[in-house]
Amino acid sequence: MRQLTETDRDAIRLAQDPQFARWLEQITATGGCSHPIHLTGSTTTLDSATGEILHHYDTRNEPGERLLIRCRNRRATICPPCSRLHAGDTYHLVRAGLLGGKNIPTTIRHRPRLFVTLTAPSFGPVHRGGEVCRPRRDGGTCEHGRSLGCGTVHAPDVSAVGQPLCPDCYDYTAHVLWHAHASKLWDRFVIDVRRRLASSAGLVQSCFADHARLSFARVAEYQKRAAVHVHAVVRLDGPNGPDDEPPTWANSHALTDAVRASTRRVHVRTLHSPAVGELVLRWGDQIDARPLNANGHGPDDDAVAAYVAKYVTKGASETGAGLDHPLTAWADIESAPVSTHVRTLMRAAWRLGSLPEYAHLRLRAWTHTLGYRGHILTKSRAYSTTYAALRAERAHHLGRDPTLDAVTDRYWRYAGSGLTPGAALIAAGVAEDVATNREIARDEREGPR
Repeated sequence: MRQLTETDRDAIRLAQDPQFARWLEQITATGGCSHPIHLTGSTTTLDSATGEILHHYDTRNEPGERLLIRCRNRRATICPPCSRLHAGDTYHLVRAGLLGGKNIPTTIRHRPRLFVTLTAPSFGPVHRGGEVCRPRRDGGTCEHGRSLGCGTVHAPDVSAVGQPLCPDCYDYTAHVLWHAHASKLWDRFVIDVRRRLASSAGLVQSCFADHARLSFARVAEYQKRAAVHVHAVVRLDGPNGPDDEPPTWANSHALTDAVRASTRRVHVRTLHSPAVGELVLRWGDQIDARPLNANGHGPDDDAVAAYVAKYVTKGASETGAGLDHPLTAWADIESAPVSTHVRTLMRAAWRLGSLPEYAHLRLRAWTHTLGYRGHILTKSRAYSTTYAALRAERAHHLGRDPTLDAVTDRYWRYAGSGLTPGAALIAAGVAEDVATNREIARDEREGPR
């Protein structure tokens, strides 16, 4: 007979609690969240005209006098249930900007739309997978005596892929500073695309907004070499956004030309540093801009939405390009479970973070992400719906009390987070049931394959 573990005993203790049924309701309401937030407090809903109490809720009647809510962490390595929910919201957010729905007209699917991929520049040669790595006939070596070529055919998932051929030649400083300025580089790219579209149409650049609007949703992804690249859906509308048709000159060809030209042109200059100098940061040479066509010629809209949603749930640690939690000391870098290449990038970020000219970049605070400090997913205001709107729609679908929107008196206090081992075991079972039910429902919707 198997001996009970501490987790088993904790689960049994919870199951025997008189309030277990209500506690299980809370866990189920969070979808089996792995790291729920604990709140204490009360909510009172009043009739605005009479002052009559319409609804009152107090956590003093809850198990442990606490209410559990979702952590809403997007990372699958932190909380799989919440990451699945976040991925679903992202899918619908991106899809609405491609095909309509969620208060976005379906006519947008006939607008000029591109799926764009922008990469980081080269900071030094790295090993490649899936083909002969770096064939060379001259057998040359770098100044450090290491071979400039590699004739091995690496499997895509081997640890060597993405690692520098010569770590001493690799420009770790530029890599970190490029990450720190990547969001600014994207902003300048979007501005320049608008300017180029205006110029191609014979308009004064400052008048572009009077004729058309550029909308986008973009997601950042770490490559094998631990450098971020960007996937984006870019769309042209009329000046009022999705409800407005674009002018005739705003077509896919003009948008593609503008994107390609702006990618090559825009740059960001770093502040001059006595230790580093001034760097000019640009996008990499590898760019891709594919039209999304309503007639079926081009990438599938649903596939693009699913692709973006998939990468939103990936943290830096899952891709091997960093960690999902901040580092507070140099010793944390040395003990981090990362590759030598990533550890060297972390060291570079930490050292650069000590320079006063880079204080505004907060590189030490973002050492765990190798200096990258942008959001994983960003979108322009008029692209589609919002996460808040999707959550509100879900709450309405689940039949939550609409009078909660009229709350006039509320008091909440953070009381902790996480679960005991036994509670975590039960929550994992709930999460598995939710995932299974979702798969069954999807199969029933899609029918026989």
